[in-house]
Amino acid sequence: MAGPASVHPTGAGTGPGRRRTTSPVELERVAFALFDSDGFEHTTVERIARTAGIGRRTFFRYFESKNDVVWGAFTEQLDGMRERFRARPADEPLMESIRAVVVEFNRVEPAETDRHRRRLELILRVPALQAHSTLRYAEWRAVVADFAADRLDTSPSALEPQTIAHAALGAALAAYDHWLERPGSDLCATLDVALRRLAVGFAPRGT
Repeated sequence: MAGPASVHPTGAGTGPGRRRTTSPVELERVAFALFDSDGFEHTTVERIARTAGIGRRTFFRYFESKNDVVWGAFTEQLDGMRERFRARPADEPLMESIRAVVVEFNRVEPAETDRHRRRLELILRVPALQAHSTLRYAEWRAVVADFAADRLDTSPSALEPQTIAHAALGAALAAYDHWLERPGSDLCATLDVALRRLAVGFAPRGT
């Protein structure tokens, strides 16, 4: 989800010859390094901008808030998720389509795994981010509900697609927690298991 960084935070402003950050990806890397060293709540937009060698106005051209830095290119990723749903075979079982798309949505390059883990740690465990995360979760659920509603020939606001979307998000969040607690585990494999289990239900086997 991100390319190589070309700048590194030093805790001070940019010095002579220091390259300015010129992309959202580079600015995100600067911010994450500051979150790691100073903590999310103690890192200000001003500090991120100064370390990156840009002004506040430039920062806000890239991100609407410090919270949005943590979520990265989430809006664009949701657009990609919609495209993946549209590409699923029409005769594929609904929950199988959702499982496949959600797993792919969360796939990252091996070199980005550590940063993705840090991103999810912030999203799930920093109290100051929870209200913002609730808004993002709603956007994610809306994509799933739209797809489910199309398959079920009903409104996205109807109970069944809303239930499916909430359940899929719950399974994903459980998988994220499980993955964060087990370094070295595979996120996509964990999501696959959680969503397959959701598809068949949780009644004891044999009942």
